[in-house]
Amino acid sequence: MTDIRVAVLVASDSGAAGDRADRSGKLIEELVAAEGWIASEKVITPDDRAVIAAQLRSWADDGDVALIVTTGGTGVGPRDVTPEATLDVVDRLVPGMAEQMRAQTFDKTPMAMTSRQVVGIRGQTLIVNLPGSPKAVQECLDILMPVLPHVLEVLTQPRTDEHPTQQT
Repeated sequence: MTDIRVAVLVASDSGAAGDRADRSGKLIEELVAAEGWIASEKVITPDDRAVIAAQLRSWADDGDVALIVTTGGTGVGPRDVTPEATLDVVDRLVPGMAEQMRAQTFDKTPMAMTSRQVVGIRGQTLIVNLPGSPKAVQECLDILMPVLPHVLEVLTQPRTDEHPTQQT
Protein backbone atom coordinates (compact mmCIF):
# COMPACT_ATOMS: atom_id res chain seq x y z
CA MET A 1 0.00 0.00 0.00
CA THR A 2 1.49 3.31 -1.06
CA ASP A 3 0.65 6.91 -0.31
CA ILE A 4 -0.05 6.19 3.35
CA ARG A 5 -0.50 9.50 5.11
CA VAL A 6 0.65 9.61 8.73
CA ALA A 7 0.15 12.17 11.49
CA VAL A 8 2.52 12.33 14.46
CA LEU A 9 1.57 13.61 17.89
CA VAL A 10 4.30 14.19 20.46
CA ALA A 11 2.90 14.39 24.00
CA SER A 12 5.39 16.28 26.13
CA ASP A 13 4.96 19.17 28.53
CA SER A 14 8.60 20.19 28.15
CA GLY A 15 8.52 19.73 24.37
CA ALA A 16 5.37 21.84 24.03
CA ALA A 17 7.01 24.56 26.15
CA GLY A 18 10.08 24.53 23.90
CA ASP A 19 12.34 23.28 26.71
CA ARG A 20 13.11 19.91 25.13
CA ALA A 21 14.05 18.93 21.60
CA ASP A 22 11.74 16.50 19.84
CA ARG A 23 13.72 13.39 18.97
CA SER A 24 11.00 10.73 19.01
CA GLY A 25 8.57 12.53 16.70
CA LYS A 26 11.37 13.22 14.23
CA LEU A 27 12.36 9.55 14.33
CA ILE A 28 8.78 8.50 13.56
CA GLU A 29 8.77 10.86 10.58
CA GLU A 30 12.07 9.36 9.34
CA LEU A 31 10.88 5.77 9.80
CA VAL A 32 7.60 6.27 7.97
CA ALA A 33 9.38 8.16 5.18
CA ALA A 34 11.75 5.18 4.82
CA GLU A 35 8.63 3.09 4.09
CA GLY A 36 7.63 5.53 1.36
CA TRP A 37 4.80 6.93 3.47
CA ILE A 38 4.02 10.61 3.94
CA ALA A 39 4.35 12.19 7.38
CA SER A 40 1.88 14.94 6.60
CA GLU A 41 1.13 16.37 10.03
CA LYS A 42 2.99 16.75 13.31
CA VAL A 43 2.19 18.54 16.54
CA ILE A 44 3.78 18.71 19.95
CA THR A 45 1.17 18.98 22.69
CA PRO A 46 1.39 19.21 26.44
CA ASP A 47 0.49 16.11 28.43
CA ASP A 48 -3.14 17.18 28.57
CA ARG A 49 -5.84 14.56 28.01
CA ALA A 50 -8.39 16.93 26.45
CA VAL A 51 -5.84 18.54 24.11
CA ILE A 52 -4.48 15.17 22.96
CA ALA A 53 -7.98 13.74 22.45
CA ALA A 54 -9.10 16.79 20.48
CA GLN A 55 -6.12 16.54 18.13
CA LEU A 56 -6.60 12.79 17.60
CA ARG A 57 -10.31 13.32 16.92
CA SER A 58 -9.60 16.15 14.47
CA TRP A 59 -7.08 14.17 12.44
CA ALA A 60 -9.13 10.96 12.38
CA ASP A 61 -12.39 12.69 11.52
CA ASP A 62 -10.78 14.83 8.81
CA GLY A 63 -10.04 11.62 6.90
CA ASP A 64 -6.71 12.80 5.48
CA VAL A 65 -4.54 10.39 7.48
CA ALA A 66 -4.69 6.61 7.64
CA LEU A 67 -2.36 6.33 10.63
CA ILE A 68 -1.79 8.47 13.70
CA VAL A 69 1.29 7.67 15.74
CA THR A 70 1.69 9.22 19.17
CA THR A 71 4.86 9.26 21.21
CA GLY A 72 5.09 10.02 24.90
CA GLY A 73 2.74 9.93 27.82
CA THR A 74 2.40 6.14 28.02
CA GLY A 75 4.17 5.55 31.33
CA VAL A 76 2.91 5.53 34.89
CA GLY A 77 3.61 9.16 35.80
CA PRO A 78 0.77 11.41 36.89
CA ARG A 79 0.93 13.44 33.62
CA ASP A 80 1.10 10.34 31.37
CA VAL A 81 -2.40 10.47 29.85
CA THR A 82 -1.96 9.59 26.18
CA PRO A 83 -3.62 6.14 26.53
CA GLU A 84 -6.63 7.68 28.27
CA ALA A 85 -6.94 10.36 25.59
CA THR A 86 -6.74 7.67 22.92
CA LEU A 87 -9.38 5.57 24.67
CA ASP A 88 -11.61 8.67 24.73
CA VAL A 89 -11.65 8.79 20.92
CA VAL A 90 -11.31 5.27 19.51
CA ASP A 91 -14.29 3.18 18.40
CA ARG A 92 -12.50 -0.16 18.64
CA LEU A 93 -9.29 -1.47 20.16
CA VAL A 94 -6.60 -3.59 18.50
CA PRO A 95 -5.12 -5.07 21.68
CA GLY A 96 -2.83 -7.61 20.02
CA MET A 97 -0.64 -4.87 18.56
CA ALA A 98 -0.10 -3.18 21.92
CA GLU A 99 0.40 -6.55 23.61
CA GLN A 100 3.10 -7.53 21.11
CA MET A 101 4.94 -4.24 21.53
CA ARG A 102 5.10 -4.80 25.29
CA ALA A 103 5.92 -8.51 25.05
CA GLN A 104 8.69 -8.16 22.49
CA THR A 105 10.30 -5.09 24.04
CA PHE A 106 10.22 -6.74 27.47
CA ASP A 107 12.97 -9.01 26.13
CA LYS A 108 15.12 -5.86 25.90
CA THR A 109 14.04 -4.09 29.11
CA PRO A 110 11.77 -5.01 32.00
CA MET A 111 10.52 -1.40 31.95
CA ALA A 112 8.35 -2.40 28.97
CA MET A 113 5.82 -3.81 31.42
CA THR A 114 5.15 -0.27 32.66
CA SER A 115 4.18 1.02 29.22
CA ARG A 116 0.43 1.50 28.88
CA GLN A 117 0.23 2.18 25.14
CA VAL A 118 -2.94 1.29 23.29
CA VAL A 119 -3.81 0.81 19.65
CA GLY A 120 -7.27 1.57 18.36
CA ILE A 121 -9.40 2.57 15.42
CA ARG A 122 -11.48 5.68 14.88
CA GLY A 123 -13.40 5.53 11.64
CA GLN A 124 -10.86 4.45 9.05
CA THR A 125 -7.82 5.69 10.99
CA LEU A 126 -5.51 3.55 13.10
CA ILE A 127 -4.13 5.26 16.21
CA VAL A 128 -0.95 3.81 17.74
CA ASN A 129 0.56 4.95 21.03
CA LEU A 130 4.33 4.61 21.41
CA PRO A 131 6.53 5.39 24.40
CA GLY A 132 8.51 8.63 24.42
CA SER A 133 12.07 7.40 24.06
CA PRO A 134 13.60 7.16 20.58
CA LYS A 135 14.90 3.66 21.39
CA ALA A 136 11.39 2.47 22.28
CA VAL A 137 9.93 4.17 19.20
CA GLN A 138 12.39 2.31 16.97
CA GLU A 139 11.78 -1.03 18.68
CA CYS A 140 8.00 -0.71 18.62
CA LEU A 141 7.80 0.38 14.99
CA ASP A 142 10.10 -2.49 14.03
CA ILE A 143 7.47 -4.80 15.55
CA LEU A 144 4.47 -3.10 13.90
CA MET A 145 5.78 -2.26 10.42
CA PRO A 146 5.28 -5.76 8.95
CA VAL A 147 1.52 -5.67 9.68
CA LEU A 148 0.68 -1.98 9.30
CA PRO A 149 0.17 -1.96 5.50
CA HIS A 150 -2.33 -4.83 5.77
CA VAL A 151 -4.21 -3.25 8.68
CA LEU A 152 -4.44 0.09 6.91
CA GLU A 153 -5.59 -1.54 3.69
CA VAL A 154 -8.35 -3.43 5.51
CA LEU A 155 -9.46 -0.24 7.24
CA THR A 156 -9.76 1.69 4.01
CA GLN A 157 -10.84 -1.22 1.76
CA PRO A 158 -12.70 -3.60 4.11
CA ARG A 159 -13.24 -6.45 1.62
CA THR A 160 -10.34 -8.84 1.50
CA ASP A 161 -10.55 -12.40 0.24
CA GLU A 162 -7.36 -13.57 1.90
CA HIS A 163 -5.28 -12.65 4.88
CA PRO A 164 -1.53 -12.61 4.39
CA THR A 165 0.46 -15.28 6.16
CA GLN A 166 3.78 -14.91 7.86
CA GLN A 167 6.62 -16.09 5.68
CA THR A 168 9.09 -18.31 7.53
